[in-house]
Amino acid sequence: MQRGYMGLWDQRPLVGTAKGKGADTAIANPSNFPSGRRAARCSLGVLPLALSVGLGLTAALFSTIGTTHADSTLDDLIERLDRLEAENRALRREVEDLKDGQAGREETAPQAAVTPSEGRPGRNLIATDSAYGYAILDPTTDINRKQRLILARRQDGTLAPDSVNVQGAVTAITDFQASNRSEKFGYLMRHPTSTNQMGNEVSEATIHSTQLGFTATLGDWITGHAQILFDPEQSFGAGTNTDLERNQLQMRRAYVLFGNLDRAPLFASIGKMAVPFGLTDTVNPFTASTVWHAFGAMANGASAGYASDGLNLSLMAVQGGAQFRAANTPVEGTSVPSKLNNFALDAHYEFDLGSAETLLLGGSYLEGSAYCQAYPVTHFMPCRDNNPAFDVYGRLVADNFMLKAEFAETLDAWPGTFNPAMPQFQARKVTSFDVGAKYRIDLDNGPLDISAEFSRFVAGPSGAPWEDQDQTVLGAAWFVSPGVKLFAEYVRVAGFAPLNFISGGSIRDEAGNVMHDHTISDASARSDVFLVGANAAF
Repeated sequence: MQRGYMGLWDQRPLVGTAKGKGADTAIANPSNFPSGRRAARCSLGVLPLALSVGLGLTAALFSTIGTTHADSTLDDLIERLDRLEAENRALRREVEDLKDGQAGREETAPQAAVTPSEGRPGRNLIATDSAYGYAILDPTTDINRKQRLILARRQDGTLAPDSVNVQGAVTAITDFQASNRSEKFGYLMRHPTSTNQMGNEVSEATIHSTQLGFTATLGDWITGHAQILFDPEQSFGAGTNTDLERNQLQMRRAYVLFGNLDRAPLFASIGKMAVPFGLTDTVNPFTASTVWHAFGAMANGASAGYASDGLNLSLMAVQGGAQFRAANTPVEGTSVPSKLNNFALDAHYEFDLGSAETLLLGGSYLEGSAYCQAYPVTHFMPCRDNNPAFDVYGRLVADNFMLKAEFAETLDAWPGTFNPAMPQFQARKVTSFDVGAKYRIDLDNGPLDISAEFSRFVAGPSGAPWEDQDQTVLGAAWFVSPGVKLFAEYVRVAGFAPLNFISGGSIRDEAGNVMHDHTISDASARSDVFLVGANAAF
């Protein structure tokens, strides 16, 4: 772990004026610049003092000579001259000392304006911490709880006051995928379309994503945080993975956070952030849970939270319209995000069971989920009405073992899952759930995590081509350092149900007409993925 502190140079300009005879002389604030007043006075006092010393010596000499002629012997005169010469040497030394002191103060006075402020020895303005960098950028853990992570790191001193912590991460992968249906790969860590995958077998060696983050601690209760993301594998841009539209940078998260848990258990944030709905974390080293793919929301808005003694509450006012992902409420019949008419609420409690054991239980509500569009379904289109969703989750940690489970579902059926050309399949509520477990083995050269997770997405009735999509992941992750993880996964995907045109409306005949009685979804599709990669963060 690297922890750095940089200092702030304290520039203090001259302030105020002092009245002199016939002119104003600038002086420094004595508390900021203690030698300023004395230096100003000495610069005016040296010349009169030297003149007075010279005139005094001359007058004394003439007076002494006159007196000697009148009533003093030659010996008396010599004795007086010796004494005056000694006094003259002493006065000259005093004058020279005063001059030297004035010159030294004139040379050092400008530097006082850039002297490090007291109480901040050795502090750095720019800092890095590999453990914090990994945690804040990690897309598998605390996905919608990063604000609490920041506040906790401010509490323990990882994030120093009045500093900027810089983070970065690169995730590189190589994989092989095989499907029993040509061009139908259900693995969601890259967009499952024929633009990216051809035939029955595909492989790649690529940068999956790159992140750059900044956390600025401004005083003791304001924090600014932002993350820049490069992710051509999952970008919504058009074209292939190498198309320029897919290879763009985006501001993934950016918000101002208000709070200091040492003073009060309340905090708030405004900006672009993960919506506090569900847990949506995964035990997998790389692959996101299907619950996150289905319900993990990212949106503009304002949030408020409470965290104390195991109890955590979060409320977020979400910008309406179609948001960045998984949130949508109509605004005047459109998907234009121009009104705060959506919201999310989350509450969870973590029980301390003692002996390194904890139990987390929670629940969430989202007023407007993404599953409100009518047929045919396409991303970011307006809805006639909102479709709320709820989520319940739990997580048990016992020493090196962790078990988690989550269930999320919409309150109403998704209108778009009904295709009028196939009326035998009625519209259905959207459901997603997962169960996962992870065990940590402590090795001499870094901990090793072994994990397994099953998750499911259900969007149609029994027998429908878009009925469901299952994902099973077996994973291993080796942490060679606090910020570097090497991982391997085997992934099995059953079903192919992409959200765009999930129930039909995208396939055209030779004349270009849409074939509404067909769909690209396929419940019989199967994909196998073998993947290795590295995630390096600072």
